[in-house]
Amino acid sequence: MDIYFTNTLTKKKEKFYPIDKKQVKIYSCGPTVYKDATIGNLRTNIFQDVLRRVLKYNGYKIKHVMNITDVGHLVSDGDEGEDKMLKSAKEEHKSPEEIAKHYTKLFFEDLKNLNIEMPEIICRATEYINEMLEYVKELMKNGYAYETSTAIYFDVSKLDKYGILSGINLKEQKSGARVEVDKEKKNPYDFALWIKAPENHLMKWDSPWGKSYPGWHIECSAMSRKHLGEEFDIHTGGIDLIPTHHENEIAQSKGLCGKIPARYWIHGEYLLVNGGKMSKSLGNVYLLKDIINKGYDPLVYRLFCYTSSYRMKLNFTWDAIDATSKSLERMRAGYQAHKNGKDELNKEEEEKIKNIEENFHKAINDDMNMPYALSFVWEAIRFPKKSKKIANLLEKFDTVLAIEINRNPKHEETENIPEEITKLAEERKIAKQNKDYEKADKIREEINKKGYIIKDTKEGIVIEKE
Repeated sequence: MDIYFTNTLTKKKEKFYPIDKKQVKIYSCGPTVYKDATIGNLRTNIFQDVLRRVLKYNGYKIKHVMNITDVGHLVSDGDEGEDKMLKSAKEEHKSPEEIAKHYTKLFFEDLKNLNIEMPEIICRATEYINEMLEYVKELMKNGYAYETSTAIYFDVSKLDKYGILSGINLKEQKSGARVEVDKEKKNPYDFALWIKAPENHLMKWDSPWGKSYPGWHIECSAMSRKHLGEEFDIHTGGIDLIPTHHENEIAQSKGLCGKIPARYWIHGEYLLVNGGKMSKSLGNVYLLKDIINKGYDPLVYRLFCYTSSYRMKLNFTWDAIDATSKSLERMRAGYQAHKNGKDELNKEEEEKIKNIEENFHKAINDDMNMPYALSFVWEAIRFPKKSKKIANLLEKFDTVLAIEINRNPKHEETENIPEEITKLAEERKIAKQNKDYEKADKIREEINKKGYIIKDTKEGIVIEKE
């Protein structure tokens, strides 16, 4: 079945043609590990994970590379200000290495909590300094870079076109529209490949230009080239990376080998909070642990992200999370009903189930249309007859959804019941077996007084907190 993605490079939805028919090569821009990842950041990781899962659902093998930026990302895209790692290190009175290790660990924990698969290759920028240096040397040799007293800059005027992703036209830009921090720059849009370090700079390496450190953009170009080659299938990231970071990656690649590195550029939109921007000043910057601390399964947030296309803004509210939590409970309960069902399906019903499966497949292949895909998940769950075949289909859908639809919430609730209550439940069970129904009723009342409800079901005893 054909797969379609919206390609930022061409500004349209296109049929996917991989370079290799068996393996898809993907590069994803990972976090700058100086602070916790917000739920807005993690929305991008969720859509990237869905991309992986959709490709695997279609039978492809994946070679996925993601970077961890632990140096080189300045606080301004205009090549000014402190390195974010150093700024955080000063604020927290730790070394940059300690900061990187701490926030990388927290980021990986968030990925695990959201059932996000780890890319096949994780690249920490500080481990690829030599590859970056070689890349810069080649750009200088090709005439696309020049040296000033403070940095090595990429000369955008040497390109046939700059602004392929964002559509920016340098000739139409007003003079002074972008501040030239370094007066030695030839063009306002020239960007730093390598930055000469001040004496007191904590993170710096030997280079032909003295003690220095890499610019932000060069790391992704060097690492994608190292592991995926000069040309690969898909590059992903948040929409905020289009006008600067990804634009400059393309510029670097064209300067090096004359090629745009990825054939398909796929970007995720912003997450809003209560209809507005997420910001520290508004006090509405939320982390995944904030959702967990309110008692929600973290996979509720994953399911919430499916309520809108990854290309559309999504509005986070606690009411929406609460509603999604209830939806996840109903999905899991619906799965259990089919798992325990004993209904036989006739030929017409078998055909309906086959159509549901095909429609789900078409939806995920249509630019990862998860809201539409969910409609077929619900159609399967609400199927009148309860059959293990439908439960098996829901498990197949969950290889893309990754919401652990087969978890039994009732079983989990029972596991968390205090020992005192479980002992009373066992005594009641024995009383019923001995046909001492009066004693069994008294034990039920005692359990109720302690704040719990006991139910007799076909699957056995279920205990719930009132």
